[in-house]
Amino acid sequence: MTRILMTLLVSLFLTVPLAAQEAAEAPQPDRSATGGAQTLDDILARQRGEKIDDSFRSGATGDPNSAAGAANQLGTLGGASDSEVWRALRYGKGDVTVSTGGPVAGVLIQDGGMKWLQFRQGPLATYGAYLLGGTIVLLALFFLLRGRIRIDGEKTGRTVTRFQAVERFGHWLMAGSFVVLGITGLITLFGRKVLIPAFGHEMFSTMAIASKWVHNNISWAFMIGLVMVFFMWVMHNIPNKTDLKWLAVGGGIFKKGVHPPAKKFNAGQKMIFWSVILFGASISVTGLSLLFPFELPMFAKTFAILNQTGLPQAIGFGDLPVILAPHEEMQLATLWHSIMAFVLMAIILAHIYIGSIGMEGAYDAMGSGEVEEQWAREHHSLWLEEIRKAEGQTEGKATPAE
Repeated sequence: MTRILMTLLVSLFLTVPLAAQEAAEAPQPDRSATGGAQTLDDILARQRGEKIDDSFRSGATGDPNSAAGAANQLGTLGGASDSEVWRALRYGKGDVTVSTGGPVAGVLIQDGGMKWLQFRQGPLATYGAYLLGGTIVLLALFFLLRGRIRIDGEKTGRTVTRFQAVERFGHWLMAGSFVVLGITGLITLFGRKVLIPAFGHEMFSTMAIASKWVHNNISWAFMIGLVMVFFMWVMHNIPNKTDLKWLAVGGGIFKKGVHPPAKKFNAGQKMIFWSVILFGASISVTGLSLLFPFELPMFAKTFAILNQTGLPQAIGFGDLPVILAPHEEMQLATLWHSIMAFVLMAIILAHIYIGSIGMEGAYDAMGSGEVEEQWAREHHSLWLEEIRKAEGQTEGKATPAE
């Protein structure tokens, strides 16, 4: 397992495919010599991912219902030839009726798969590797320049309960499952380029099958943890004016001796919380769509809503497609699922850093649940005051002098 993890980490820096470029408008060839049929230039342009005018093919699907078609029947096909029938199927214009299997069985040829594959192997893998690799490099540089954030004041030897057992359980359930999901997801995406050269096809096959099984089943733990964390901490993560003071001095993480006031969660932790909730929810919804193929389509409906807002048109995308084949829904779900996962993994890397080697005493909050009183005073002074007041009221004692 250590070898696998090291191989994946190295791949983040070494996997540098060509960055995606805007598809160029291909020059339209002269088809007069071919009677309007496609040329070799057309085929090569499509393979290069260039935009071409293929109306000479997409429109040549015959019309078996026309009078001419009925008068000049070609066997059982009416006025359509074999090539016209297959073109109709490719461009989604074929009249296909199936007795079983639903709408999925009616899609005989799905032409968008190559675009999905090219994006997955190109921009997704490239920029995803850059994002994770760049995050690790920045955190390493920050550690070298700033060092570990120490407790500035004298330690008291007294501790304060930061998180109860149920809170820590919800956090680790979500965090632990997310780490496993991230590793198995990276194996799936980078396996062919990294693991096959390193371990061979048979070993990768075993790893890929195991990763898929683990990924699918442990996803439920992540979703349960996500719901638990949301309901336990949402009230503590509502932004307030104190957050502005924290942000104004960068939370004190860039300069020694700076400790802005904060309640149970500071502004930085609130940004982490809402990132986890929003991105995690998006990952979960698309994940459910992938766990139950073709049963939870969501992109066509989402595109229709976005078109009504006018946003896609305003930023130059034009009208987004509102009629998608079930396979296209699945392809979009896999891409969005991966993009959101990459973003959240980069955020969580920063969270892991600050909660482990980045700050003295931070891990105790989720380890034992007890934190050094001086740590709480420096990083969450307003929360500590609330705790002390509550203790004084409960126990009938005066609040200890600070």
